[in-house]
Amino acid sequence: MAPVGLLARFRTLISKDYDEPAISPQTAAFFSVLLTLVYVVPFYVNPTTRPSPTLSRDAPSVIRARIRAVTLSCIISSLAVLWLLNAKDNASLPEALRFLGWWPVNLVDIARSLLLTAILFAGPLFERGVAEGEWREWVWGNRVTAVLRSWIGWRNYVAGPITEEVMFRSAIVPLHLLAKVDPGRIVFVAPLYFGIAHVHHFYEFRLTHPDTSVIAALLRSVFQFGYTTIFGWYATFLYLRTGSLLAVILAHTFCNWCGLPRLWGRVEAGVPLGPPLVKGKENNDVASGPLGLGWTVAYYALLVGGAVGFFYALWPLTDSYNALASFSGPSK
Repeated sequence: MAPVGLLARFRTLISKDYDEPAISPQTAAFFSVLLTLVYVVPFYVNPTTRPSPTLSRDAPSVIRARIRAVTLSCIISSLAVLWLLNAKDNASLPEALRFLGWWPVNLVDIARSLLLTAILFAGPLFERGVAEGEWREWVWGNRVTAVLRSWIGWRNYVAGPITEEVMFRSAIVPLHLLAKVDPGRIVFVAPLYFGIAHVHHFYEFRLTHPDTSVIAALLRSVFQFGYTTIFGWYATFLYLRTGSLLAVILAHTFCNWCGLPRLWGRVEAGVPLGPPLVKGKENNDVASGPLGLGWTVAYYALLVGGAVGFFYALWPLTDSYNALASFSGPSK
């Protein structure tokens, strides 16, 4: 089948008004909970991956074992959803791969998604790139190379985003599409599984930080559940609007790299005060105090401006012919 014909067939497949959905919303929720458990439970089965008061989750052996476990979970879950798409909706392999966001790979959609995410993080990019002087390392790629040499960096910026998006977008979202759940509802409901998957960190944190009060640990977990769910809303919307798994993986990596933006306090310098004192040696003499007030004003102006720009660019920059669902939004 020609590519144009395949895309037309897929649009018909996802927009056709069937008398009954392929699966019920309750079934979609059940399988979503099951997939969430498939992702998390292996951490507690193997002694190497199990949370321990004596072995940090950042230990290379733990990271390697957990990456292997979640990779296997993602492979099994993806194959199961592929089978379900074929068995319940008679989807061909190309159509099923479309549901899972694996195909086609649209570089324009990916670039626009990254641009949209960068607009939202305009303030943090300014703080890290300009105020802290990291832009030189961005140009030469030194920071990326250094980060990916460590297992922590590999987990946070490669394995984590890939496996989480494969499971919580590529596997779980198609279940809700099969159940003909309203796209707006999918955006707000499906990411709850993503947030719930991080709740087990409460037990892990309590185990490794026994001196921390239960209330403090609980508030930490609630906060983590909150921001992971909010990110999940954005990632799910991006996934449905672009149909691109790679776009949400790279957006996830970008957000992990930027971290939560500064919401209070002054911007501080992170650049060397002068050239290296000894040839070939790094200059550890850096500015430790806050910069002038203008830097902080510029940061917060860009933070607000980025949020406003994100709001206005959200629909146009996610408009794609490869969309998996139709929303009633400004771009329509």
